[in-house]
Amino acid sequence: MGRVLVIGAGGVSTVAVKKIAMNADVFTDIMVASRTKSKCDKIAADIKNVKVQTAQVDADNVQELVALFNAFKPDLVVNLALPYQDLHIMDACLEYGVSYLDTANYEPLDEAKYQYSWQWAYKDRFEKAGLTAILGCGFDPGVTGVYTAYAAKHHFDEIHYLDIVDCNAGDHHKAFATNFNPEINIREVTQKGKYYENGKWIETEPHEIHRPLTYPNIGPKESYLIYHEELESLVKNYPTIKRARFWMTFGQEYLTHLRVIQNIGMARIDPIMYNGVEIVPIQFLKAVLPNPGDLGKNYTGETSIGCRIRGIGKDGKELTYYVYNNCSHHAAYLETGAQGVSYTTGVPAMIGAMMFLTGKWKKPGVYNVEEFDPDPFMEQLNKQGLPWHEVFNGDIEL
Repeated sequence: MGRVLVIGAGGVSTVAVKKIAMNADVFTDIMVASRTKSKCDKIAADIKNVKVQTAQVDADNVQELVALFNAFKPDLVVNLALPYQDLHIMDACLEYGVSYLDTANYEPLDEAKYQYSWQWAYKDRFEKAGLTAILGCGFDPGVTGVYTAYAAKHHFDEIHYLDIVDCNAGDHHKAFATNFNPEINIREVTQKGKYYENGKWIETEPHEIHRPLTYPNIGPKESYLIYHEELESLVKNYPTIKRARFWMTFGQEYLTHLRVIQNIGMARIDPIMYNGVEIVPIQFLKAVLPNPGDLGKNYTGETSIGCRIRGIGKDGKELTYYVYNNCSHHAAYLETGAQGVSYTTGVPAMIGAMMFLTGKWKKPGVYNVEEFDPDPFMEQLNKQGLPWHEVFNGDIEL
């Protein structure tokens, strides 16, 4: 049905490419490309049912990307590379003439800044080219936006309060490790917090606001208010929202390591000189920390991610609603060789690509996931390994 080119060869890509190969009725031709071709070859070698092509590409180089697109002729480019590279890849898609999907918004290399404005600015160009760009199609952002759209379509006349809750209750049995690219992960969780209330964005100190929240099958976990990019698009697309927040769990040992890393300057993203060589401390740190893609084998426990929503239901009465998924790290590893955090991001990326290639999420322009019909996506979540559960009028604690 369609040719898909995946850029990036980390843990998320490993899951996405393997799940793409499991749905060969939709994805007729598959290529994975990265700066390091050997990583792509490793992913391809694990897939036996279909042939996966591999290539080397520098995703910062637009002309190199265009040359690769000309050689493979994809119907869709799935960007699972670094968020610094989003705009280069979007530029290449426009130059060649192919649609685009990613899982994380663009970030400048030299500043931990999370906003969609840089990518939203491409809307007219994608519209005029007749191409679709689907932004933020992982779990959060991604499934959380689809959950919100599903709630709005089926259960709410007005959404007033939205709390996205993200718990990783897993144990990788390492002293310290990040569940995805350390460079991106540490930038994200050490930034200032921010939430939306009554038409304004309110900034907080990192991890200043926290409280225990109870997660299904897990129990109470201390949860910290941080800023996450999907809040920006959700309050824009659902203007009845009065308050929107994002909560994430962190263990005390993780926070202690994080504090030490910051205090000794290893979280810095600006270059320094060492023995006459320019290095970026956080990039050096990435090189010495465990590879997130290697954590799956001994990972135990599960993740729980969902949306807790309060507002006016279709019957005109106040309604509380909680929709969530729990994902076992061990089950994810048995299926794909990756841990649950990679799985919960890679599977939705594959489903988003499926939505595009089957014509269900296909319209010229640049869109966040909640701007499409959530129903076919929600149906595929149940089929592809991320089943969801609903709780009506329960205690959402927030």
